[in-house]
Amino acid sequence: MYLFKFACNGLINYPREFQRMASFHVSSYSMASIMVLALIASFAPPAVSTSRLMGRSDLKNGFEATLKRVDSGGNFTKFELLKRAMGRGRKRVERIHAMVLAAVDVGVEAPIHAGNGEFLMELSIGTPPVSYHAIIDTGSDLIWTQCKTCTRCFDQPSPLFDPEKSSSFSKLPCSSNLCTALPMSSCSDGNCEYLYTYGDTSSTQGFMATETFSFDNVSVPNIGFGCGLDNEGGGFDQGAGLVGLGRGPLSLVSQLDEPKFSYCLTSIESTKISKLMMGSLASDIDLSRDTKTTPLIKNPSSPSFYYLSLKGISVGDTLVPIKSSTFAIKKDGTGGVIIDSGTTITYLEKQAFELVKNEFVSQSKYPVVEASDNTQLDLCFTIPSNSQEIEVPTLVFHFEGADLVLPGDNYFIADSSGIMCLAMGSSHGLSILGNYQQQNLLVVHDLVKETMSFVPKQCG
Repeated sequence: MYLFKFACNGLINYPREFQRMASFHVSSYSMASIMVLALIASFAPPAVSTSRLMGRSDLKNGFEATLKRVDSGGNFTKFELLKRAMGRGRKRVERIHAMVLAAVDVGVEAPIHAGNGEFLMELSIGTPPVSYHAIIDTGSDLIWTQCKTCTRCFDQPSPLFDPEKSSSFSKLPCSSNLCTALPMSSCSDGNCEYLYTYGDTSSTQGFMATETFSFDNVSVPNIGFGCGLDNEGGGFDQGAGLVGLGRGPLSLVSQLDEPKFSYCLTSIESTKISKLMMGSLASDIDLSRDTKTTPLIKNPSSPSFYYLSLKGISVGDTLVPIKSSTFAIKKDGTGGVIIDSGTTITYLEKQAFELVKNEFVSQSKYPVVEASDNTQLDLCFTIPSNSQEIEVPTLVFHFEGADLVLPGDNYFIADSSGIMCLAMGSSHGLSILGNYQQQNLLVVHDLVKETMSFVPKQCG
């Protein structure tokens, strides 16, 4: 019997063939305090010698950006981190469901988008550059930040962006392609105005402009973004706005002429940073035999999302008897499976989740305990409190052309409390592959080939 083992700070050993059981170390880890990466804008521009200005068609080497989790500065246990993230994640799932339902309802006046997320990107805006942290969102497209002249602003940890202090700022005319790509836009004195809503009372409204955006030591001019003047709702105050990485024309990846990006997310309790790679750099990966590639599919009703074709799920050596139609996109645009960096745990359509949960119960040698407020998860087991290694059934997602075998630490969570829980939940209709299941995987989005690849990697 093959085993793959891991610890919070250890290397993952991935099997090269199908495994029935996985084992993992249980840690008493309580996240130590780390240097708080304060979300305060730094007005000191980078030295000219360390920055290069690139046209969007000249990203020969691409660039990378640093990501951090919104709770990375807190002293939380592993379960506390997951509980906090799940609280935000449930609101996001509600937004996503509202977005999908709105897309198939012709009576809805304003299109709805996913909004917020779990990761903040370091970037700078303007000339001279002013640094910010912005939420990344693979479920929406618009890039926006609050501007100094806003009439309604949420509290953010950095100063508002001031267009008058930037020599590269320019308003977008109504005739621009990005303006016509907006779901809700209008004109005022020839300038493009926008309204972007996020599935609840959250929204941003303002005018469209172009600016130079800087990532690490790379500056890219003429990126279209929203200058928010009326910004309402919650979930955005961790950063200074949002960077959309969806599939629509307004997103950052679509505005670059190299429509390819990848990210590598560290584990939820890790103090190490995650990375986002854009352009050519996203292709610079080691295509080992462990790489799994599956086609991206499109849903015309929700074009911003990254849909995957999930054919089935195995627990141990058992293919769970899920109906083939469960994960398919319905004719009305509902259903399907998306991969999303902003949702914490994986949510499966309710009937499928119940079958997966029951299979874990039948194959586990540990007693089931009732879910508690401490975990907010549906399936938990009692394990010996002094255990250093736990054996659990292997979880495999059977995507079209790719069987993604996950290490146990990507779907079970445990600590020294003597409780181990399945880090998954149920949803209605749409299923979502969350970021907990994407830990320590290089996830490559290729919008030219219309594929997504998973490469086992110790992120950070």
